Amino acid sequence: MITKTVLDNGIRVISEHIPHLHSASIGVWVATGSRHEGESERGISHFIEHMLFKGTERRTAREIAREIDSVGGVLNAFTSRECTCYYAKVLDTFLPRAVDLLADILLNSLFADEDVEKERQVILQEIGMIEDTPDDLIHDLFTRNFWGGHPLGKSIIGTAESVGSFTGAMAQEYRKRRYLPCDIIISAAGRVDHDELVKLLAPFAAMIPEKAEEAGIVPVPCGGMERFQRDLEQVHLCLGTRGISHTDANRHAGYLMNTLLGSGMSSRLFQEIREKRGLVYSVYSYLSPHTDVGSMVVYAGAEEGKIAQVVELVLAELKRLKREPVPDEELEAARNHFAGHMLLSLESSDNRMTRLAKTELHFGRNIPVEELLEAFRKVTAEDILDLANNLFDDSSLSLALIGRVADIPLESDMVNLS
Repeated sequence: MITKTVLDNGIRVISEHIPHLHSASIGVWVATGSRHEGESERGISHFIEHMLFKGTERRTAREIAREIDSVGGVLNAFTSRECTCYYAKVLDTFLPRAVDLLADILLNSLFADEDVEKERQVILQEIGMIEDTPDDLIHDLFTRNFWGGHPLGKSIIGTAESVGSFTGAMAQEYRKRRYLPCDIIISAAGRVDHDELVKLLAPFAAMIPEKAEEAGIVPVPCGGMERFQRDLEQVHLCLGTRGISHTDANRHAGYLMNTLLGSGMSSRLFQEIREKRGLVYSVYSYLSPHTDVGSMVVYAGAEEGKIAQVVELVLAELKRLKREPVPDEELEAARNHFAGHMLLSLESSDNRMTRLAKTELHFGRNIPVEELLEAFRKVTAEDILDLANNLFDDSSLSLALIGRVADIPLESDMVNLS
């Protein structure tokens, strides 16, 4: 029971009716993120996300929080490199209240000067917190190194300098320019009546349609190694190479390849580096797909004296994917792992809401679960072998390390996939 309506101004409304649930989740997805910001705007999408909870013409920040808490619901938001999402989860009887709250914060927020200054201090604390958390920071450092000077490599939350320059007027102007109906998807899942939902969304229907801005330049991965010296107990690393985009024809093989490599305790990296040799506590891999490009990244943290061996073992597993077809039994286990994880996640209304929005955002349609599972069933060992050979090359291979790294005997010519 998935229904889609396009409002007169271009906003897409998609909902899935799940009658056995008592909950309803709704999200307003805006196709704008840190990738779309100019040099002086670094972090402004994230800044706006924070500011929209600070008070409207009808509600103070305290009243916004109290109203959602009083019904046992959740109201939150997040910013990524390519989109910003504002979402709520409530009992289905309180869906009208959740829609009213979302409409109010998105359309009527005040951006008062005193709130701008307070939230600026909050975000500066957030920047400091990430700086003090090396196993988080290394991912940002890797991304910056991997995408070079392209906006895709910039920090989502910005810098102390950029955040310090924001004003309420600047944020309002950016929101007006980027929060356009043609770039908005509203998705809902749970005990939701689609026709009633569309009626509730009347405030959004009044938004004036405008032409969206043109897409920016497609980034090119940058290879190489970068060390960040810190006095830490562990060295944290991210090693990665080219990956897949959201719509890549080989994306299903890519997700299975990542599952085999570093997703879960039975993955090759976990078994070889942690279980067999005890070199690390944490090691995993992940795909970071975007609209037109992507990366595949391995994270690990280890003692300074073990890092060179960890890097060598990670490279060995990448090379193995390039040279040896995956055994049938291992490939089938990866299929089952991915399918099980996906299906279990769809037992919650918020994950179903998210899936509706993302498939519409990237493909312009809903992709039935059975269609997706069938695509994974068709992936062969040869598909994964071919993809590994297409993605894993020295030109895009990048390594970032943070910790006591100055004396690690690791040279750039040792980090290769040849």
